[in-house]
Amino acid sequence: MRSTTWVLPLLAIAGLGAAEAAPGDEIYARPGRMAAADGARLSLYCMGKGSPTVVFDAGHQDWAPAWATIQPEVAKWTRACSYDRAGNGFSDPGPMPRTSERIAGELHDALRAAGVAGPYVLVGHAFGGYNVRAFAYRYLPEVAGLVLLFSDVGDVAPDEWTSGSHSIFIRQAVDLRRCRDAVAAAATDSASPGPPELACDRRFFRGFPDKSWSDPLNRLLLHEVRTRPDLFDTVIAELAELPRDEFYLRQHRRSLVNRPVRVLDSSPFYVDTAATPADVHARHERLAAQRMEAQKRLLALSSNSRLTLAHHSSDGYIQFDEPELVLRAIREATGKGSAR
Repeated sequence: MRSTTWVLPLLAIAGLGAAEAAPGDEIYARPGRMAAADGARLSLYCMGKGSPTVVFDAGHQDWAPAWATIQPEVAKWTRACSYDRAGNGFSDPGPMPRTSERIAGELHDALRAAGVAGPYVLVGHAFGGYNVRAFAYRYLPEVAGLVLLFSDVGDVAPDEWTSGSHSIFIRQAVDLRRCRDAVAAAATDSASPGPPELACDRRFFRGFPDKSWSDPLNRLLLHEVRTRPDLFDTVIAELAELPRDEFYLRQHRRSLVNRPVRVLDSSPFYVDTAATPADVHARHERLAAQRMEAQKRLLALSSNSRLTLAHHSSDGYIQFDEPELVLRAIREATGKGSAR
């Protein structure tokens, strides 16, 4: 799922360079290399050769298939690794609490166990932006750069934005528990989509089917979401720790000096229409300005930073809707030049 902060209305945009179903995405339909982490085993998907190694971390309620359109392209010029966080996808459940600090440590352990050496360029989408920043703050000598896509920004945003986010976390957790209970109660031969009003199928990634994936991968992911209450347990546990994650990032923030930092965000953030009430539209404009200011604050992490706006990404999945922007940012962060 996209950012864990504000839930956006969907805007259908045809074409505009959006990716088609990724060839070879069946690799995400089975476990990758299982690598030992701190109390868990993580499923790693590595391809390509070269240095630095690009490591991807997906958004909340997502895992490795979120990178199906980007990872194979990056692997054409350097090593690229995606993974399933503990308890997501094919990875084992991990110890509690499910904080970004712990997640970063588990990823570091798994990369070392799999023999995937740094330096690393870390790419984080939405909640994954918290995790890769925690990794960078903990293991800075091993980090060559950061690429942040539609990153959550609660640690650098104004109080109004952050407090509003925390209220949404609470409501999301209630809904996710209802979805989890519906899936757990379903008979094994009658997978449950959960209560219709909660749109439980759309709680993971951006719903199914997604045109960026092949039919077999879409079917597998939908089956997982409808039959595995443990997936909901994991994302609820991650959600509960987001305020603590923000505190950790504020307390441990450090400069990346001149390492490349590329920040990509969607604009507009809210998709209002003529039917949107004036007071709601005014609030949306105020909050969107706060979010944009927070994204700009991330640029202060390095003297070599840049903000790019994606104008055709309907729901924050820039890697699906405008992959060329993401590839260009990763090329710059790896020192491999501009995307062709």
